[in-house]
Amino acid sequence: MAGTSTKEEQGLAALEVAVSTARTLIAQLQPTAPAVQSKSQNDVNALDLAHDAASLIRAHTTKLSLLIINKPFTPSAISTVLRELVAGPLPGLASATELCTADRYTKVMSAELQYRTKKVLADLGTLVQAIPLDREILNDDAKNGTGPENGKGILAVTGTIWEACDGIIELKKLGVAGLVIQKAEGYRDLLKDALEELQEWAEEGSDGEDEEAVDGEEDAAQAEVDNIFGSQRHIPSDDPESIRPRLESSMKRLRLLILMYQAATKRRFKTLPPLPHPELPSELDEKSAEDPGIANRLDEVLDVMSKIPDITDELASAFYELDAEEIDKRMEQCFFTGFAVTELLIKNWEGQKDEFSTWATKFQLAMKKGW
Repeated sequence: MAGTSTKEEQGLAALEVAVSTARTLIAQLQPTAPAVQSKSQNDVNALDLAHDAASLIRAHTTKLSLLIINKPFTPSAISTVLRELVAGPLPGLASATELCTADRYTKVMSAELQYRTKKVLADLGTLVQAIPLDREILNDDAKNGTGPENGKGILAVTGTIWEACDGIIELKKLGVAGLVIQKAEGYRDLLKDALEELQEWAEEGSDGEDEEAVDGEEDAAQAEVDNIFGSQRHIPSDDPESIRPRLESSMKRLRLLILMYQAATKRRFKTLPPLPHPELPSELDEKSAEDPGIANRLDEVLDVMSKIPDITDELASAFYELDAEEIDKRMEQCFFTGFAVTELLIKNWEGQKDEFSTWATKFQLAMKKGW
């Protein structure tokens, strides 16, 4: 009996050490900033490494979860899973974030992997923190999150870790090109939403012009209500500030910008070479381990693309305020920002002009026309 008790105590003591080690490592591995530049050439593919590490973390999370909610409570088995995590998958994931540098994988991919890694580590830390050290499995309240204490149950935490790991696994499937396309399509969709809102606002104003004029006192009262509640104003029938021609011109250019996103995705992002390049030209290989300009160019393009939806929101607000001066200012910003995107993409990834180059020139002329 005494021998059995001693063995259980040793098992619990070993579990405490394993839990403490895992918690310390998880805290130490939290990335603090995206890796900008690779210190040396490394043949390990960061996304492959992240994929494999996340897959193992997901599997070990399942084991841990089952061990702490099902009888019998087995400290040695839990300790084994924790030691395996500490020895391989956790350092592997941290190494992947360090290898995924902006100069080789783009700033957007480096930041995305770091963000998803932080989520995995944070949720895994919550799971490790919940491991019982009192010879008892977790009760139903701790398992399901139904007790008086606030917080997720361990089953919900396990689910969030699975989801976070799946997010990292997805990055390998997406690759740099897929992530860039995902970002660009997101910006395009925001632009579409802004255009639809402007169209609805324009149609409401047109409907109002077709209705019979209301009584003067009623009209004044409505204006007062609109002022109090911040309701959107509509273009007056006499349009002294020439807002309607500006609206028509702006919506035409917004449609062109949406086409620009679609064309850039099809003709540039979907034709991206693999990143990082498996082989560099000899002249570049002699100078550095950096990608020959493509990663940096992509980051510039996405940075400019991300600004257009924000400018468009400000443009819409200017229309709602019937502020002609602000409308001109924001539309000019939209034009020059869209122009900058096409300039960055005017040549293909081999530095040659092609069909998209011709289209981009026509796009720029169309944006200028009549403005």
